[in-house]
Amino acid sequence: STAWNNYLQQLKRVEPFLDESIRDRLDFLRHPKRSLIVDIPVEMDDGSIQHFEGFRVQHSLARGPGKGGVRFHPNVDLNEVMALSAWMTIKCAALNLPFGGAKGGVRVDPSKLSKRELERLTRRYAAEINLIIGPQKDIPAPDVGTTPQIMAWMMDTFSMNAGNTITGVVTGKPVHLGGSLGRARATGRGVFVTGSEVAKNIGLDVKTAKVCVQGFGNVGSEAALLFHEHGSKVVCVQDHSATLYQENGIDIPKLMAYQQQNKGSIQGFSSSDEIEKDQFWNIAAEIFIPAALENVITEEIARNIQTKLILEGANGPTLASAEDILMSRDITVVPDVICNAGGVTVSYFEWVQDLASYFWTEDEINQRMDKIMREAISDVWQKASQNQCSLRTAAYILACERILIARIERGIYPG
Repeated sequence: STAWNNYLQQLKRVEPFLDESIRDRLDFLRHPKRSLIVDIPVEMDDGSIQHFEGFRVQHSLARGPGKGGVRFHPNVDLNEVMALSAWMTIKCAALNLPFGGAKGGVRVDPSKLSKRELERLTRRYAAEINLIIGPQKDIPAPDVGTTPQIMAWMMDTFSMNAGNTITGVVTGKPVHLGGSLGRARATGRGVFVTGSEVAKNIGLDVKTAKVCVQGFGNVGSEAALLFHEHGSKVVCVQDHSATLYQENGIDIPKLMAYQQQNKGSIQGFSSSDEIEKDQFWNIAAEIFIPAALENVITEEIARNIQTKLILEGANGPTLASAEDILMSRDITVVPDVICNAGGVTVSYFEWVQDLASYFWTEDEINQRMDKIMREAISDVWQKASQNQCSLRTAAYILACERILIARIERGIYPG
């Protein structure tokens, strides 16, 4: 099943919960507003010309300008970009940010390009989608395979075409160019904030909880650190290189320092045991944080996992059929659209700061982010209690209501 089909399935699950007056408008969310496919010719360092295919999809702009990342990956295709743009629509609405959903991508393996080739590719891509992006139209950001440097090139290209510097056209930029403090750590922080709120609601004490984290990149390491600092025992950490286990809890600051010195790998960290990769899901712990890839929690894992709370740091880590099993076993899942939305929340702050040319401290950013994430999780929790459904379905109900009410109030142009 394709990513777009998964998204359509999710809409189908929400349909019965929606008020009749908006249910018949759900088709608006089944059709992306605008999809752009571009050809990107790049002069390579050897003088040859190679062509790459690029995409930008704006799924819904009913609640504001489009917002969503740009992915540089060999598997990028229109179907995936459409689905990712739709999930951004849902995410922004569930968090009540004044954005619609968009997403972009180029089918390329960035590791095979030199820095100059990467810059030429990025600038040509930005020039090709120039027509439909802008601080009031659609604001790209980094995603898989893209970096703050790539955002700087996109911002510069857009600005050169406009004849003046427009920092607010992208987020996730370097801080010197109008990027926001706290952006790099925001997603992991959001996982902790939403996780702690839900833990309170289900009567789970974070101070005594055992935690397992899959993925020790940007998101997983920050979430692990915050749980560690608040008294939890992080007993197991898994990345592509190794699976580490320590019954009394792993020293997370030490592990982060080790990882930095060890070329980004956690293998060989001496103060814990390395166990088999497949053992990860068999460990008993109150909280599991999948913060790596999609589709990792299968039906089999859902039947056997011994936990109370799953926090989706990654996008789409839980199969729909697996989630039904988790629900029947009374295991709470905080869905990706809320759980990992710290990144887009701080992207929103970056955009606001750029428009005002006035910048906040990291403390201010963290306080404002915590407030938005806590409000979002409390809205979603309330919806779930009202409808006796999962938090994911509740997030979708809330998001669909907000988007479709905006849609109805705006009407159809030219009418």
